Order: sequence, then structure tokens, then C-alpha cells
Amino acid sequence: MATTKPQQKPKATVTTAAPAKPKRTESNLPFLFDRQNYMIMAAGVIVIIIGFLLMAGKANDNPAVFNADEIYSFRRITLAPVVVMIGFLIEVYAILKRPAVAA
Repeated sequence: MATTKPQQKPKATVTTAAPAKPKRTESNLPFLFDRQNYMIMAAGVIVIIIGFLLMAGKANDNPAVFNADEIYSFRRITLAPVVVMIGFLIEVYAILKRPAVAA
């Protein structure tokens, strides 16, 4: 005859619950940037817009005439791209600048 072993009860495992984290809501999330970062970003956008306006120039009076001196001028070929790149560098600085820590 077969002998059966008495069934063992599973051991109770004790789990400790982790402390509850406060839920993140819109009211307690800090801003990523402060006012100064946004002001620098706005200045960078304005510089970029000025650069593109310098690149565009004025409308041609006669579309049948190709004015190479006006199209390939210093302002459109050199100055405007440099101004746009300066605007993008201002934007990078505004993004990377750490906001002031409130005490």
C-alpha cells in the first residue's frame, strides 16, 4: 500500500510595502525653465527671424532681369546666415542654462 506524506502548508511570506510616493500632479511639478530661460529663448527666435529677413531681401522690380549683385551680396550670402547661426546658438544656451534654484 502506498503511503502518503502529510501535505505541508505553504510558508507565509512577509512582504513589506514600499512607502507610497506622492502622486505627481500639475500643481506640484516644477517648471523645466524659469522666466530668464524663456526670455533668452524669445531673444533667440527674434535674432533668427531677423537673419531670415536679411536673407530674403526686397522684391525684384522686374522678374525678367537677373541681378547677380543683389542676390550674391554680402548681406544675403554671409551676414544673414551668420545671424541665423547666432540665433540658434542663443537658443542652445537658453535650453542648457540651468534655472535659478529657489531657496
